Amino acid sequence: MIIDFNAYLGHFAFRRLRHNSASSLLKLMDEKQIDKAVVSSASAITYRNAQAGNEELAKEVEPHRDRLIPFAVINPFYAGWQDDLKSCHETMGMKGLRLYPGWHNYRLADQSCHDLIDAATERGMIISIPMRVEDARNRSWLVDVPDLALADVSTLVKAFPKARFVLLNGLGYVSTPLGRKDGGLPANYLIEISRIDSVLANELGQLIANLGADRVVFGTGMPFNYPDPALLKLQVLESSKDDKDKLAWKNAANWLHSTQSNKNP
Repeated sequence: MIIDFNAYLGHFAFRRLRHNSASSLLKLMDEKQIDKAVVSSASAITYRNAQAGNEELAKEVEPHRDRLIPFAVINPFYAGWQDDLKSCHETMGMKGLRLYPGWHNYRLADQSCHDLIDAATERGMIISIPMRVEDARNRSWLVDVPDLALADVSTLVKAFPKARFVLLNGLGYVSTPLGRKDGGLPANYLIEISRIDSVLANELGQLIANLGADRVVFGTGMPFNYPDPALLKLQVLESSKDDKDKLAWKNAANWLHSTQSNKNP
C-alpha cells in the first residue's frame, strides 16, 4: 500500500502538465503501484478565485473518491473564504486544504491566515503547506514567488498546537527546529519526502532518527514531478519494514481517517 500525500489535478498557468486529469493520473498511479493520492487543484494556485479550482477538482474526482482524496486551496486574503471553506468541507467532503501564501498575496504571520487555520482546525481539517510550487530555475519570468522560509513555518506550527500540518515540497528541515529532537515544537506536523535526500546527506534517515518514523509521509508532487525518485527513496531507505510502511501509507491513513468530513472520500 502507498498513499501519495502530494499530488495535483488541473492546469497550471505557466506550464503544461501531463497526467493532470483524474483518469490519466490514476493510470500513472497504477503503473507505479500507488494506491491512493491526496490531490488539490493546480489551477487554483493561479486562479484569481481559487474556489473555481476547488469546484473543478470536486467534479473531477467524484467518480474516484475511493482513490483520490481532494484537498481545498483556500486563499484567506480573498473575500468570502469562510463560505468557500464551508462548501469545500461540508458539500464537497474535503478533509484538508493547501495554503499558497506567496502566490495569494499574504504571509503565514498574517491574521487572515491565522483565522483560516483556526477555522480549519475547528473543522478537524488537515492543513498542508507546500514550501514551493516549482524550482526557481523553472519559473516564469512573470512571477517571482520565493520558497517559504522554514523559520516562518516553525513559528506557525508552534503557535497552533491543536492544528495538524503537513509540510510539502521542502528540504533542509534537520538544520531547523522542524527536524530536530530538541526543536521545542509540538508533534502536530508531518514532513513529506518528495524533495528530501535519502542517500548522500540522507536527510530522510536523519528525520526518522530525530522525529520518529510516524512523523514522515510519502509524496511525489505528481504531475509537477515524476513519481520515480520518491518511490526509489522508499526502496533504498535503510529502515525496518514497519518504518517503511508508516512512511508509505500508515501515517497518512491514520491522519486522514481521524479527519472529520461530512462526505466520505
